Amino acid sequence: MALETPNHTQTVAGWAAYDSSGKIAPYIFKRRENGVNDVTIQVMYCGICHTDLHHVKDDWGITMYPVVPGHEITGVITKVGSNVKNFKLGDRVGVGCLAASCLECEFCKNSQENYCDQIQFTYNGIFWDGTITYGGYSDMLVADHRYVVHVPDNLPMDAAAPLLCAGITVFSPMKDCQLLESPGKKVGIVGLGGLGHVAVKMAKAFGHQVTVISTSPSKENEAKQRLGADYFLVSTDAKQMQRGKRSLDVILDTVSAKHSLGPILELLKVNGTLVVVGAPDRPIELPSFPLIFGKRAVKGSMTGGMKETQEMMDVCGKHNITCDVELIKPDKINEALDRLARNDVRYRFVIDIAGTSKL
Repeated sequence: MALETPNHTQTVAGWAAYDSSGKIAPYIFKRRENGVNDVTIQVMYCGICHTDLHHVKDDWGITMYPVVPGHEITGVITKVGSNVKNFKLGDRVGVGCLAASCLECEFCKNSQENYCDQIQFTYNGIFWDGTITYGGYSDMLVADHRYVVHVPDNLPMDAAAPLLCAGITVFSPMKDCQLLESPGKKVGIVGLGGLGHVAVKMAKAFGHQVTVISTSPSKENEAKQRLGADYFLVSTDAKQMQRGKRSLDVILDTVSAKHSLGPILELLKVNGTLVVVGAPDRPIELPSFPLIFGKRAVKGSMTGGMKETQEMMDVCGKHNITCDVELIKPDKINEALDRLARNDVRYRFVIDIAGTSKL
């Protein structure tokens, strides 16, 4: 792997973590020239995902420093390669978690590139040319057009940015569980953070009864009054959890902290499904009895393929679904990461990279 090749001639201003302290500082680096299959994007906004926090601190032991985070990117196309037919100059576009895949395996050919075993991510990955990928905490990005999506005209670019990760992460399992075409289900959402609040909005838009499960009683009013949830369960309240037993068809668990799945599984009906989309850095507990005695299934889900990501964006455009965001300037990234570590955000920080918003 390398930081750059002779083809990396475009100087870019960005923000990177240089070591496991996780502190972000300005970073000047180079990106490749726009190739025949590429589009160049002026980055307007970039969301701050919990994954960014893990990477800058090397919580998973895989970070290649300096790391330029950011995989919730919206911007405007400024260059188009000669082989690119589905994008043009000035298009509003988004880039999520994926930068490259093998393009040949069953998953790539079936529009499930996110499950390709050679997948490379938008940052902290190794691109086809052997260079390390740098993400959206930067003023410009060059991306292969096959990993870029259109942003619907009616969606604001700042509030649409987190859809590229948070949105697709909850949309994909909802589609997998047939929640898009079968309204009237009883859906549980565990955790009311960056993923959870989008999941509530989507599940309600798709016509389901939604129950939010949270450790924070203070979030009940917001879950019901502002986001439209029908019910709210405090997961540490044994009586509430008992009343909710065998009441839900599908549960999405968005929590990124270590916890037990046992009490959550008890909320599922017989044959119910629990989908884990959060990524705790320590193993979660999975007791066997709630699984066995309810014929319940536990599965995982990771983002989505490119066709599905575009579908998600179009569905969000149709239903006017966006993320609730707090805009920040680049010089506030460290403060935002510290607050994110304390869950002190409603519900997603978004960096105003281009400085177009009045903050």
